[in-house]
Amino acid sequence: MAETTGKAAGRSMLRVTLVRSTIGFNRAQAEVVKGLGLRRIRHTVEVPDTPEARGMVRKVRHLVKVG
Repeated sequence: MAETTGKAAGRSMLRVTLVRSTIGFNRAQAEVVKGLGLRRIRHTVEVPDTPEARGMVRKVRHLVKVG
């Protein structure tokens, strides 16, 4: 499901991009997107590849692209 990119301080990272708006979806999903650090459509962030981050990405997999 999630691809890893780069190594920051010996830790693999996930590159997550918001591709759909959170408008019209559950407010909790908007909060997860915000928690990932995503602010607007086509905004990309790198998050540590941890079980917690993967769980957040899984919750909003229909709104984001990982790669």
